Amino acid sequence: MFSEALIVQATSLLQACREAGALVATAESCTGGLIAGCLTEIAGSSDVVDRGFVTYSNAAKNAMLDVPMALIEEHGAVSELVARAMAEGAIAHSNADLSVAVTGVAGPGGGTVEKPVGLVHLACAQRDGTTLHREQRFGDLGRAGIREATIYTALDMLSLMLSRRPGRI
Repeated sequence: MFSEALIVQATSLLQACREAGALVATAESCTGGLIAGCLTEIAGSSDVVDRGFVTYSNAAKNAMLDVPMALIEEHGAVSELVARAMAEGAIAHSNADLSVAVTGVAGPGGGTVEKPVGLVHLACAQRDGTTLHREQRFGDLGRAGIREATIYTALDMLSLMLSRRPGRI
């Protein structure tokens, strides 16, 4: 289901999390649970993956992660502020030390001039309150291509956040 390169990246992240004693949660919109699916494709991942939230609708983002509807209405679901709120909501509603959230336009339709197909906002949060954001404009790689590129980027962000945790050498 997932490419060998993604499995290698996920396996490396899981091992680093184990060594750091860190649990992970995901909050996913445009990937529909594929980041959590990639991580849990690896046997033994249950000692690192705490939970995944698939919040495809705005109502789900609000109900499951406490993303304010006013924030979604003002900035749109595909925005930096919503991605950050999703990542922080995943931390608040889990036992995880780290979370990653993604929201974007995977296509083939739904894009606009301001928010084209291939635009994805990712955020990674840690329990101490630090949240990183990354905006990616993958272009129109096709739905599967955009989602796969988003998984790579999300795993990379989790690795980066893990390396920045307090107490890391």
